[in-house]
Amino acid sequence: MAKEIVVTKEDYAKLEADLDQLRTVRRKEVADKLKTARGYGDLSENAEYDAAKEEQAMVEAKIAELEATIKRARILDDSELSHDTVSIGMHVRILAEGDPEDAAEEYDITGSTSADIAAGRISDESPVGAALIGKKAGDVAEVILPNGNAIAYQVLAVSRSK
Repeated sequence: MAKEIVVTKEDYAKLEADLDQLRTVRRKEVADKLKTARGYGDLSENAEYDAAKEEQAMVEAKIAELEATIKRARILDDSELSHDTVSIGMHVRILAEGDPEDAAEEYDITGSTSADIAAGRISDESPVGAALIGKKAGDVAEVILPNGNAIAYQVLAVSRSK
């Protein structure tokens, strides 16, 4: 059985909006490109047609991926969120052991479908995210890095993600 994916209401709505956009807008755009490329003649030597077919395959693959994700998604109920414990939907401020206070890092904990490290959103399945789940301010989470070394993070603060 496929693994359940936990998402917030906002993340679920974004998944549905992305799927709807692919189904209604992108499919039509690609169909128009295919129609135009067919008009160029011999399909065996038609680069525009080949590119449009490749784009069509990518759009269909993304649609299938989003449909599978939505099918496995479980929307996190706000009542499941503790206001002082790290979980999906929470914002954390952490400090690596030995670092000065001004080197603290801040992240929103998300489901795997919404992770974006550049935007400060880490997955509950990432090494750091998984180690932080269930922790409270003052707790220390030990993270095993891919190279086998460990790093300890102290949880400085936990609050609801905005």
